[in-house]
Amino acid sequence: MKQAHRQEIRVPGMSEPISHFTHVVRAGNIVFVSGCVASDENGKTVGGNDIIAQTRQVHENIKRCLAAAGATFADVCKVTVFLRNVADREKVNTVRKEYFGAHRPASTLIEISRLVRDDLLIEIEATAVVAGNRKDGNSGNNEKTGRAAPRASTAGHLRSKPASRHPLQQKKRRRR
Repeated sequence: MKQAHRQEIRVPGMSEPISHFTHVVRAGNIVFVSGCVASDENGKTVGGNDIIAQTRQVHENIKRCLAAAGATFADVCKVTVFLRNVADREKVNTVRKEYFGAHRPASTLIEISRLVRDDLLIEIEATAVVAGNRKDGNSGNNEKTGRAAPRASTAGHLRSKPASRHPLQQKKRRRR
């Protein structure tokens, strides 16, 4: 069996990783974004003790990572949020909606006692799935904001037809 192509991506504008990891790994059409914190290109914390400012910086860093791999917030399928104070959840969600728009990834929220530095309040990792190369060259981003552009949907939720009964179940039903 042929192994999937794996590409490690060092993202311009992001601080140098402080441990043995890379910002992004793309394996085929799957994009793994390492946990992003509220730091600038020099590794300095952005936002002080303001969870909204830190969350905004985290999402800007995720946006850079996704773009480096050819993805957008619309491609994100799963996020894991590490939060120092779970009471900040609503503030985080307000910022998250600005970046994800109508797209809702699967999500796990974990309250933790500490991050890599004591002044950090939040860390988010993401996994995205990107389609093959788009023929129209459009990344799917809003050119002004770089945020996810809305996609058409069929009533907002996937709906499927009721499963037909298995033949054995049909026989049991007929006997009654």
